[in-house]
Amino acid sequence: MKVKEFKFNMLPVNSYVLWDEITREAAVIDAGCYTPEECDELKQFIDEEGLTIKFLLNTHLHFDHIFGNGFIYKQYGLKTCAHRADEEWLTDAPNRTRMFGLEFPGEPAPIGHYLEDGDELLLGRHIVQCIHVPGHSPGSLAFYCDYARCLFSGDILFRESIGRADLPGGNIRQLIDGIREKLFALPDATLVYPGHGELTTLGYEKQNNFYMRNF
Repeated sequence: MKVKEFKFNMLPVNSYVLWDEITREAAVIDAGCYTPEECDELKQFIDEEGLTIKFLLNTHLHFDHIFGNGFIYKQYGLKTCAHRADEEWLTDAPNRTRMFGLEFPGEPAPIGHYLEDGDELLLGRHIVQCIHVPGHSPGSLAFYCDYARCLFSGDILFRESIGRADLPGGNIRQLIDGIREKLFALPDATLVYPGHGELTTLGYEKQNNFYMRNF
């Protein structure tokens, strides 16, 4: 499995393409592309690599992580796969975007498939596991590929930090407990691809994450 990272929009959001290098089946994770130029950048990469987009996955549905969902839907016919508990964020995405002085690009694309904790997605020859860790948002998911030892944590876990829990539906105790019980049960060498900021590993976060050591 291979991963390509994009840093999209001014916030910025980390968006990813995960693909099987043999079958060329791919998933776009958190399509944060906002401008036409960013959408073109994503499409150009997909075309140059000869990828077939099988899944559009969202770790959660806060507006900055779904800017590009409409583009993916129009270009590839894919609605997002996300947790049902975050669905109300879709309808409110344009209003929340305006609070940051921006206009939401088009209409928010709907959820096409609901994901639950423990669901497994077949991407090429490999399994991507869905792990529900609420607390940043009610429906926050992480996506784990055991073969590649990689975890896409969205805004659940960052390098030396965690996602904010003061937004509607947030719960810091739930978030921290979920990280400890579910994510830290994975191998220490697992590479973590977060929704913002730099890459890390689970082993590093166990030793150096302020919230894991102090809460």
